[in-house]
Amino acid sequence: MNKLLLTTAIATSLACGSVTAAEGDLKFKPGEDKRFTWDSYEALKSMDLKGEKITVFGPWLGPDKELIESVVAYFEEATGADVEYSGSDSFETQIVIDTQAGSAPNVAVFPQPGLAADLASKGLLTPLGDETKAWTKENYAAGQSWVDLGTYKNKDGEKDYFGFFYKVDVKSLTWYVPENFEDAGYEVPETMEELKALSLQIAKDGGKPWCIGLGSGGATGWPATDWVEDMMLRTQSPEDYDKWVSNEIKFDDPKVLAAIEEFGWFARNDKMVDGGAGAVATTDFRDSPKGLFASPPKCYMHRQASFIPSFFPEGTELGADADFFYFPAYAEKDLGKPVLGAGTLFAITNPSKGTSAFIDFLKTPIAHEIWMAQSGLLTPHKGVNPDAYANASLKKQGDILLNATTFRFDGSDLMPGKIGAGSFWTGMVDYAGGKSAKEVGEGIQKTWDDLSN
Repeated sequence: MNKLLLTTAIATSLACGSVTAAEGDLKFKPGEDKRFTWDSYEALKSMDLKGEKITVFGPWLGPDKELIESVVAYFEEATGADVEYSGSDSFETQIVIDTQAGSAPNVAVFPQPGLAADLASKGLLTPLGDETKAWTKENYAAGQSWVDLGTYKNKDGEKDYFGFFYKVDVKSLTWYVPENFEDAGYEVPETMEELKALSLQIAKDGGKPWCIGLGSGGATGWPATDWVEDMMLRTQSPEDYDKWVSNEIKFDDPKVLAAIEEFGWFARNDKMVDGGAGAVATTDFRDSPKGLFASPPKCYMHRQASFIPSFFPEGTELGADADFFYFPAYAEKDLGKPVLGAGTLFAITNPSKGTSAFIDFLKTPIAHEIWMAQSGLLTPHKGVNPDAYANASLKKQGDILLNATTFRFDGSDLMPGKIGAGSFWTGMVDYAGGKSAKEVGEGIQKTWDDLSN
C-alpha cells in the first residue's frame, strides 16, 4: 500500500454517489471569489455533453470523496455531463477485476503509478494522446517528470502516456518550531551543506538537532526509506534514481549505499538524535515530532511528509507554533531542487467522448483551485492562482512544487511489495540498529534477486 495512504487512511467502507448540482449549489459561486480563474470555468460551457454519463472510480472516501465531488460539480454544471464518482478502500483489487472483466469505469484514479503501469502493459488503459502529454510538459512545473511518471509500456512493449497526475503530496519537508530557532539564533538552511552545518552547531550548543522515529507497527522502517529516497535525489541524478527503483542499479551499488549512509549521518550519531541513535528504530513515527514542542526542546528538526501535523499537539497553529522548510539539496552537486512525493493519477479505462473532455477539464485552473481552496490538494500546475490555497502552509508547499526542477514518486511504493514494503523497511531498521550499509544493501538485493529465481 502507498505509504502516505498507509498513515492517513481511516475510512473502511465503500462509498459511492452521483454528483449533481445546480449553479446555486456549487461550493463557490462562479464569478464572485476573485481567487479563482473563472474564465477557465466559463470556457467549459462551449462543450455540450448533455446525455453523457462519465463514471469515475478511485480510492477516495469520506472527506476526500466530498472534495472531488465538489470539483466535478463545476464540470457537470458547465457541460451538462453526468459524472458519477465511486470510491473504495479496495480500489487496487477491484480495478483489476473490473478492467479484466470488461466492466471498467470510464476513468480510474490510481494512488500510485505501479498498478497503472501494469494495466497499461496488458492493454487495459487508453493513451491520453500527444496533446495532453505536451500540455503536461509545458504547464506543470518539472513537467518532464510528470510526463515520465505517467508514461508506461503498452501491450506491444512500446511506451505511451497514460497517467495524468492530479492531487500531489510533498515529502521533502523539514518541520521545526520558529520560536525555538529564534531563541537560539538559528536560521533556516537553504542548502544541504547549511543543514548539516546547522545540525553540527545545534549539537555543539548542547541540543539535539533531530527527532527521528521509524516505528509504525507492522510497517516499521518506512520513514527511513523516505530519507534514503530523498538522499538518492540529492546525491545522484534523476536517471540513477529511476534505475535504482527499477533494479537496474542494485541496492548494494555504491551510489545507493552512499545514500543510506547519508541517512546514517543524521540517524546513527548519538549527538544528532533525541534519545540517541539507539532510540531511532524503536520510537514510533507518530510520537517522534513531539520533541519539537517540549520545553526546553528535545530536538529542533523533523523530516517528514505533509501529513505529519496530524500528530502535532492539539491546538498547534501551523506557521506560528510550527512551520517547515524544503529539505534542501546540495549546492555543490548541482542537481537542482528535487522533490520527493506521491500523488494520484487519472487514467482512461473505458474511453468515450465525455471521458476525453473530463481529462481536459483536469487541465483547467478551476479544477485545481476549487479543491485547493478547501484543503488537501497540492498541484504543480503553473497556471493556477497560488492565492487560492486554503492557508499559508498549503501555499508554501505548493511553492515548493512550483520551484521543483525534478519530482520523483516515493521509490519504495514503485518497487515490488516484498522489497518496498518488506526488506527495504526491515533493512533500514537493521541499519539504524548498527548493521553496515553494505550488509543491509546486500540483504535487500538478495531478496530482490530471489524474486526472479
